[in-house]
Amino acid sequence: MVWDFAEANPFGESVGDWTSAIECGQLALANAQFASGSGSIVKENAAAHPLPNDSAHFFFSDPPYYDAVPYADLSDFFYVWFKRTLGDRIPELFTEELTPKTEECIVDEVKGKDNAYFEMMMGKAMAEGCRVLAPQGIGCIVFAHKSTAGWEAQLQAMVDAGWTMTASWPIDTEMGSRLRAMNSAALASSVHLVVRPRENEDGTMREETGEWRDVLSELPKRIHAWMPRLAAEGVVGADAIFACLGPALEIFSRYSRVEKASGEAVPLRDYLEQVWAAVSTEALSMIFKDADAAGLEPDARLTAMWLWTLGAGKDEGGNKKDEDGKVVASTGYMLEYDAARKIAQGLGIHLEQSETIVEVSGDKARLLPASERTRHLFGKDEPAPITARGRKKPKAKQLDLFKTLDELESEADNLVAGELKPQAGETVLDRVHQSMILFASGRGEALKRFLVDDGAGNDARFWKLAQSLSALYPKETDEKRWVDGVLARKKGLGL
Repeated sequence: MVWDFAEANPFGESVGDWTSAIECGQLALANAQFASGSGSIVKENAAAHPLPNDSAHFFFSDPPYYDAVPYADLSDFFYVWFKRTLGDRIPELFTEELTPKTEECIVDEVKGKDNAYFEMMMGKAMAEGCRVLAPQGIGCIVFAHKSTAGWEAQLQAMVDAGWTMTASWPIDTEMGSRLRAMNSAALASSVHLVVRPRENEDGTMREETGEWRDVLSELPKRIHAWMPRLAAEGVVGADAIFACLGPALEIFSRYSRVEKASGEAVPLRDYLEQVWAAVSTEALSMIFKDADAAGLEPDARLTAMWLWTLGAGKDEGGNKKDEDGKVVASTGYMLEYDAARKIAQGLGIHLEQSETIVEVSGDKARLLPASERTRHLFGKDEPAPITARGRKKPKAKQLDLFKTLDELESEADNLVAGELKPQAGETVLDRVHQSMILFASGRGEALKRFLVDDGAGNDARFWKLAQSLSALYPKETDEKRWVDGVLARKKGLGL
């Protein structure tokens, strides 16, 4: 997350100004429904709840988002002022000089709180929620963090606490204009996990062992039923992937233990790998409609899934422009490294071995735009060597598309009648990207020779992939225009 000052222009006629603040408040009050009776609010540790067993019918929690927010530290800014203004009226809320931090449930290595600590504390809190909820009660856990590590830690804690996940629903709660959402793959919604206690009617924990083989056979059927349903509701990309976790986890979490034929217990992490694989397979079948995605190489499948995850129609890529304001190239498409690795793994692809289309740097992975693949597609250079975890060694400053092509045209063996003649790429994606680059650079004759004479356009997979990429590339990006330009040439070339 990137933090910024909270001040807004009170007369800016946009989010945060005086008028919008008043109108939002009025709207909330006008639509509020106030129940009769009274309630009580108590400040307590979620890992040591004061309520008795089976006393609640509904449990709702929006737990800490792993390592995303230093809640207690941020709270101190407000705490000191609330204590001065409200301390004498609600003294029980302000018993300490600053907010308590010792038992804060977050991941913060500076404070010595790692993933194991987070799982332990979250496990205690989730177990307490399960304890106080009646056997027939229902719970809802909100989680908006898109990090798979954060998800795995949260879900493991819930399974260990005795919860069964029954559904997951993405609800639009995040503003697209918020700082966190700008130029990123941030979730547009918070996923609400619907849970129930894994208990018998008398309140005792239900202990049942599931067969790993049966769990795996049911998983694809469940995902196949949910993905089209979500797509019909407009839930795509990262939201759809995470929204499928609830139904998928219900299969696994209905058991207290899942075992392989050997009797070995299956950890949740292993099951989540299977969930990602099932989601990826189903998403690809939706991306390519009735076409057979199996005929496409791994780089095309990874590219399609990557773009679909970011969300079709969103301008996530960003553009680089020259001094005249002319678009030169996309800057690529960014995902969290762990999310990208999971997607690749679900497709049977090693992310670290996909350096011709993906660049990994730290905890980020970037799908390379077609323009940055120019030298690889038209030249003789081999991909840059990679180091541990896929990080590339430092390289020269990236040249823009047109300068790179000019350099390549100066090489005699790439010229035919003074114009670039590409060698057909090894994969369908390579050939689609080659045609896009030829179109973008105005090399119409070279494009015609490539598609017609060299036969690149005679492959049905070429047009199937080009059509899919047209739907997947974000609007207003250069790549969207380039692939549409290639598609527009198909009929005129008699293909």
